[in-house]
Formats: sequence, C-alpha cells, structure tokens
Amino acid sequence: MIRLLLTALLVAAGVPFAAPAGVAAPAGVAAPDNCAQPGQPYKPVPWAQRLLAPERVWPFSRGSGVTVAVLDSGVDAGHPQLRGHVAAGFDAVLGHGPANDDCVGTGTQVAGVIAAQPTPDVGFAGLAPGVTILPVRIVASAGFGGGVPPDVLARAIDWAVANDADVIDVSIAGYGADPAVQAAVANAAAKGVIVVAAVGDLGDSGGDVPVPYPAGYPGVIGVGAIDPAGNRWSRSQYGNYVDLVAPGVAVATLQRGGGMVPEVSGTGVASGLVAGTAALLRPRHGELTTGEIVRRLLTGATPAPLGPISQEYGRGVVNPYAAVNYRPAAGTPAALPGLIRPASGPESVFARSRRAALAGALGAVLVALIVVATAVTLPRGRRRFWRPALAASPPPAPEEAEPGPPVPLFEER
Repeated sequence: MIRLLLTALLVAAGVPFAAPAGVAAPAGVAAPDNCAQPGQPYKPVPWAQRLLAPERVWPFSRGSGVTVAVLDSGVDAGHPQLRGHVAAGFDAVLGHGPANDDCVGTGTQVAGVIAAQPTPDVGFAGLAPGVTILPVRIVASAGFGGGVPPDVLARAIDWAVANDADVIDVSIAGYGADPAVQAAVANAAAKGVIVVAAVGDLGDSGGDVPVPYPAGYPGVIGVGAIDPAGNRWSRSQYGNYVDLVAPGVAVATLQRGGGMVPEVSGTGVASGLVAGTAALLRPRHGELTTGEIVRRLLTGATPAPLGPISQEYGRGVVNPYAAVNYRPAAGTPAALPGLIRPASGPESVFARSRRAALAGALGAVLVALIVVATAVTLPRGRRRFWRPALAASPPPAPEEAEPGPPVPLFEER
C-alpha cells in the first residue's frame, strides 16, 4: 500500500520512476526506461506466415475455446492485436499478482505469433487467433541467459495446469534437471495438457551443448528454429530433445506497447508457432487424446533435409494444415529391414544369375536357328526324294562371225 501511495505521489508530481519488476505502470504513464520500447508499423505478410499459411487452416479451426499459457516475461494485454484475448495470468517470479503486462517484451512477441488478431491493412496475424492467452511470468527483467530458476518454472507450470491451460508454451529454456520441474511436467501430461518448450539458443556456444529443460523431459515437444532458407539457426540447440522446428529467424511479431518488431530470432518464438498449431487441433479433434494430438503434430511435419528424424530438425518443420487435416495411419511405425550386403568372393549370386541368363539366351537363339533351318530344308528335301540336286548347265554363248579382210579407207584407183 505504501509503495502504491508513493507511486501515485511521484506521478502526481511529474517525477519519472521505474515500476518494480512484475508491477504494471499506472495507466497514462510512460514505460520505464529499462523496458523494451514500443514497436513500429509493419504492413507486409512475414515470411513465417507465408510458409505456414494459417489462412488455409482457419476455415477448419481458429483455436476458439482453447487456452494457451505463455511462460515468459508476461504479455501486454493492451496491444491492439491482442486486446480481449489475454487473461490476467500469474506472476510466478513474485508468487502472486497478474502477468498481463510486459516489460521485457519477449512474452508479447511469443503471444503475437500465437494469437494476434487479423487486422485490416496489417499482413501479420497469429496462427490461432481464437485462443485465449494465459500469461505466466517466469522472468522479470532482460538478461536471463542463465535460464529460469527451477522453482519458478515448476510453480509456473503447476499454476497453468491448475488454471485450465490446454497448451503450455515454455518459451525460455532452463538448464539443469530438477525433480520439481519434472514432476510438474508429468502432472501436466497426466491432466491432458500439451507442453511445448524451446530448446534454447546456445547452439553456437561450442563444446558440449547443455540439455535444455523442460524440453529434455519425455512428453515435452522440443522446438528448434530455422531460417527463411530452411536451415537450422546457428544458435538453435540440437540433440535428441528436438522434436520439431519452426521459423525462428527474422520473424516479424508484436511488440509491447503497440506496433511490431520486424525481426525477432530465437527458439522461443519458434515454440510459439508450434504451440499455436497444437491449439488449432483441440477444437477440430476434441475426441483425440493428448498423445494422439502430439502424434499428429509430429507425423504431419514437413520432412527435414537430414532425414525423417535428426538431432537438428527432429521430425521436420511444423505444418499446421497437415496437422489439422491429415489423418495418420493406425498402428505404430515399423522400421524397414536393413539392407543385406551382396556376398563377396570369386562369384556372387548376382554374377551366377547373370551367367545363367546369358547361357539361356544363347540356347534360345540356337534353337530358333535350328527351327528356321529345318522349316526351309524339309519341304525341299521331300520334293526331291532326298536326292542331291545338280546345278543346271549354263546356256551356250553365241559365237561371233569371223570378220572379213580389212578395207582401206582411201584406195587409189
């Protein structure tokens, strides 16, 4: 109460101040200097949106009735393209209070690719504009490269599950396994909540890349980032924990305070695109279990360049249209049998087969020649009673008359 009174007095006196972490600035007061600045107008359709083409999915599902918890820095509920789609949320850093404001700005960016509303004259929109964003703050200031404290992350996941989140997006990776976080993830899976998590941005750190959590736990969809050319972002971490990849380089999205930021890079914004795709599946296929929805996300992915499953791309690039509309085959996938190397030695099976085929072909030609010869000679032999034939005598050549004596051309009389 004293802090609020002091804040009101400072505002009335016109003295600038910085709101404490997790506390929204009063209405009409400029954002603190240490907060991210508002965005700028942006008209084009971003490349990530052109790739994923959410407008193809909207006739089937817009994510209406689905709640997506965004575990990040909070979400600016006053942004024009998010207004009316952001709940009060929870500040897991303080352990109380809402999270529908955002000083750092990264939470609003992630929420933008999920739920930004289509607006005239603005090409950008979220994948699932019908969802409700449930903001949960797990970082309160910039410079959180060391990851999220495990107790804060576990508290945030448990709160989101208890407050009816259908999808949880952990867009900031933590490092170091923790029993409380693992238990929170297991509880979410048991309650039918889909957990999506960024795999972290330390892929270019060199040496052993640390395992990100909760992406490293079973049942969590780990998401990496790709660039406009489809290549893995150099900072996107890689390992067995990568299940899918999504656009995460130079992605245009919303910014706290209004407007947009034209180029955001990180696995956090990529995880938001996968979480938005998962939200599209719930209204379209309400009869599916959580495991079946996850399977549709994985099997509907666009194949990656390094094969069906790789440590850099997982199952491939998330494909919202395929995940919502394609029906995977029943049963579990079976591995193809391994190739058998041809036998080595003086003569392999292939060589013997080729030799037998060549001998057969030559034999067939010989038989054909015999049949043709027999067909020609047999009738003639029967006509001549098998007697040898003599060639006819050549006709006699006519003899020329002997020429007379020579006659001189010029003869003297």
